[in-house]
Amino acid sequence: MLLAQIDTALFGRAAQAPNNFAAQLPSPQSDLARATLKDPYVFDFLSLSADATERDLEAALVDHITRFLLELGAGFAYVGRQVHLEVGGEDFYLDLLFYHLKLRSYIVIELKTSAFKPEYAGQISFYLSAVDALMKTEADHPTIGLLLCQEHNRLIVEYALRGMGNPIGVAQYQLVAELPVELRGSLPSVEVLTRELKSDARRDKSDSA
Repeated sequence: MLLAQIDTALFGRAAQAPNNFAAQLPSPQSDLARATLKDPYVFDFLSLSADATERDLEAALVDHITRFLLELGAGFAYVGRQVHLEVGGEDFYLDLLFYHLKLRSYIVIELKTSAFKPEYAGQISFYLSAVDALMKTEADHPTIGLLLCQEHNRLIVEYALRGMGNPIGVAQYQLVAELPVELRGSLPSVEVLTRELKSDARRDKSDSA
């Protein structure tokens, strides 16, 4: 488990997700929540293409729940997928719901197979308010939201979260782990490999002739 986290540069990703925890959670709860989240999350254990739908991503993460929990980090307990909430006579469904044992908080995870948009923050903030009203007990701390997007602009995220009354973090996810920085310059690029393969193919044809 430790080796897997080192391989995906855990220490460079921890506590990197932009969030509004300092404004919405008391200390030390805000510090622990910030340390709990990463950016990006690496889902290289999934066999998905970049154009996978949100439902495909959700299903694959649940199918690989053990690896998903490892990537999320210590303390996460899986509660459910497409968790139903009824508010004002209407039905709403949470993509993924977890409970964090150290934070003593529910954590709502919403998956977005696109770049972050400000309206996503409003959607998950509504879900957090609903979970606080319908599920949270007096022993629980406020529910925390985590938006997982294909990419995000940190300044747009900062502005979007500034007016939110619930604790929310935003992180990117990757379906393929990036190479460590120290190895990127020592390995050939795709273009170089393609040229070499074409050159080898031409030599093979010449030799066979």
